[in-house]
Amino acid sequence: MAVRHRLVKASPRSVWAVLEDGTRYADWVVGTSSSEPVRGHWPQLGSAIAYEIRLGPVSLCNETVVRRCVPGEVLELEAKAGPLGTARIAIEVHTWGDHTLVKVDEHPLRGAGGCMHNAAVEALIQIRHRAMLARLAALCETDAEEEERRRPMGQVVAPHPDAGGARA
Repeated sequence: MAVRHRLVKASPRSVWAVLEDGTRYADWVVGTSSSEPVRGHWPQLGSAIAYEIRLGPVSLCNETVVRRCVPGEVLELEAKAGPLGTARIAIEVHTWGDHTLVKVDEHPLRGAGGCMHNAAVEALIQIRHRAMLARLAALCETDAEEEERRRPMGQVVAPHPDAGGARA
């Protein structure tokens, strides 16, 4: 199972804002050249985004479906890969001080991909996840910096009520 994590220097709210925007997946998901919501209201259960992968002159189109969503915390997806089958991709968002710990867990779910899954494929997925999480972090951190620049001088932002700390 390919599990990877990354500390993102942005709030969980900023990270979730990127994850819940189905049009931005191509900005951070490695290999994806475009994405757009095609069914439902992303990322509600059962909603889907279509994505395109381009390898030179070859273009492959498929979709990713939301299988589980706990807003602000967990997004579990089933990514379809044509004849290779599908993969389960779970993204967890955790408050980590003033920042966010993002964890991605991916493995084959259905089809031929499970039969071909081995240590070499696992290594490639780890490399892909490293790049993907770096892109996600850069995107979220840039968005957070831009939001901070737009905030009027002296304005204090109250922390999100669920952003860590003691719970009753």
